[in-house]
Amino acid sequence: MAREVSEGQPGGRARWRPEPADLEVLSLLADGLTVDAVARRQGVSERTVRRRLRAIADEIGVDSTIEAVVHAVRSRLI
Repeated sequence: MAREVSEGQPGGRARWRPEPADLEVLSLLADGLTVDAVARRQGVSERTVRRRLRAIADEIGVDSTIEAVVHAVRSRLI
């Protein structure tokens, strides 16, 4: 995942710049697909999707997948 330092954010915190694959995962979850369904659609394992989601949540600075999806929706990324 790409990161960009944003001077406008407190503490010089990096601003998340998602990869298209990140947005696809979050969008599919927002549409109601399960992690298993996302994995099947992308042709990867469920474990791979869960790792990707953990990495996304860490990059955004949230604690859960739901918070990551909400962040993406509120930020109009998806």
